[in-house]
Amino acid sequence: MFGSKFDKRRRLQQYVALLAERPLKAVELAEQLGVPRSTVLRDLPLLEAQGVLLAEDHEGRLYLYRQSW
Repeated sequence: MFGSKFDKRRRLQQYVALLAERPLKAVELAEQLGVPRSTVLRDLPLLEAQGVLLAEDHEGRLYLYRQSW
């Protein structure tokens, strides 16, 4: 289970890696990482604070926001 600051940092990196592959709902991220959904919901703002922009589709799936230039 994830408990230390190192584990949280690794978990945040894993969110990015998983979302780079395909859009996922928060519950799916939780299942993939073996953490409660509440942990994912608490972590998502941390990702955005680090500059990782997320978007959500009409079905509640999260994906990495990529700005088109």
